[in-house]
Amino acid sequence: MSSDLPFACACGAISGTLLDVGPGQGDHVICHCTDCQDLTRHLGHADRVLDAHGGSALYQSRCARLRIDTGRERLACVHLTDKPTLRWYASCCGMPLFNTYANGKLPYITTQLAACDPAKRDALVGPPRGHLFTQDGIGDTSALPEMSMGQLMRRFFPRMIRDLLSGNRRRCPLFDAKTLEPIAKPHRLTGEEMLALRRR
Repeated sequence: MSSDLPFACACGAISGTLLDVGPGQGDHVICHCTDCQDLTRHLGHADRVLDAHGGSALYQSRCARLRIDTGRERLACVHLTDKPTLRWYASCCGMPLFNTYANGKLPYITTQLAACDPAKRDALVGPPRGHLFTQDGIGDTSALPEMSMGQLMRRFFPRMIRDLLSGNRRRCPLFDAKTLEPIAKPHRLTGEEMLALRRR
């Protein structure tokens, strides 16, 4: 079986491929943070993305392993807070797709597995390495195997160094190769929008 993993937004306008996917090439984690939950609710895809404990299944991998095949012009991105995380989604149907750093200077790409081909994703990414931010989860999360951000960063660091030294950070299709700025202008949620989220 090929190690490439197709993905698409809910309406199919945006599609592409994650290249060379596997447990040794990236990290499958479940994130329960309030920002991930808020994003899916803001975009109207909580039922599609979140599990019973409010977790999002994510795969963090190297930025140059992402290929956009169709709909590049439909990509949009948002900052939920003042944190540097940039969250990418499909402007056509609202499907959340990726998380990245605010610009391409810190190279990583985290893909929403809910957008990936279900026939291949489980076999390719393997079981989750752990659950992040379980304290923000819904219901009793005490039985979930936790993973700290420190543990995730230690796994991410060698990949980041390779992409920095090789110049591969300039090959991520979400950022301009010269300036490393995002290809879509980021939107920052207003106070009113965040308040509306908290009320849901």
